[in-house]
Amino acid sequence: MSTRSSDLLRIRPVLKNVKISPEMSADEYFQNSTLRPVIKLQNELLLAAFRNYATKHKGHFFELSPEKKMGYIENAIQKDIKFRNSLKGMIIGQFTVPEYETYIQNSSALNKRMMNMVIERLKDQLQGLHHPVLAQ
Repeated sequence: MSTRSSDLLRIRPVLKNVKISPEMSADEYFQNSTLRPVIKLQNELLLAAFRNYATKHKGHFFELSPEKKMGYIENAIQKDIKFRNSLKGMIIGQFTVPEYETYIQNSSALNKRMMNMVIERLKDQLQGLHHPVLAQ
């Protein structure tokens, strides 16, 4: 394995609650063995990227109710292709070459899983999505 691959795998968090079994589909296996650890590793960057996105889009997000914030998160990631592609890049850039080769076999379905996981992670951390100027 190349140095890059071993370094990437070394810095990933180990997720104890994630189940991996031979009965899983290939997509579910990839989700649990690669996507979940990478998304967790990139959590702070994903939060910062969303805060920046919300700020650059007039900052209305920060005044919304929690329920409306959840809808805003979903809408931003599902409808804004540039933003969604930016988030995907933050995750895909942490793949090893063999993981990337697996990913491109079924990128459409894996992208859907990836973005759904990012949406849920951001929703679960609404308290971390405060206005950057007000947080200082």
